[in-house]
Amino acid sequence: MTRGAAGPTLVLVLAVGVLVATGVTLLLERSLTRILLGVILLGNGVNLLILLGGRSGVAPLVGSAPADEMSDALPQAMVLTAVVITFGLTAFLLAVAYRSWYTSGDDEVQDDLEDRQIVRLAERNEVSTADLGGEGPDDDPEQVDPEPARRRLRRDGT
Repeated sequence: MTRGAAGPTLVLVLAVGVLVATGVTLLLERSLTRILLGVILLGNGVNLLILLGGRSGVAPLVGSAPADEMSDALPQAMVLTAVVITFGLTAFLLAVAYRSWYTSGDDEVQDDLEDRQIVRLAERNEVSTADLGGEGPDDDPEQVDPEPARRRLRRDGT
């Protein structure tokens, strides 16, 4: 944006659209590397969008220019914070992708058993009855292993 411009240029708006659309598309992939790239692109697109929301002008230093000619400092501070957050999330996802590659030799996110069950039920157009809610603590079929405390009592002879 130039100093005397009334608003964002079409090129910057298109850049925001391309970055956000590409980032969202990559986030929907199964590979952690592509998800990481999607987070980076989406973060950069949102940062550019925040900057486009501010007023352009001279540096916001007190006494350097009249207040109506100064740029807005709030979007710049918000982008600085968003850059730090995006960097932290990128570092975390990079560590997860590295760990996945190190342990399994692949960075693809696999479905778990519940996901596969939901897909099968959706294909048959059925509703799951596994968790109806309202069960007591002893009647819940989803409890992993409620037995260990009882086994310890039996071992003690009671």
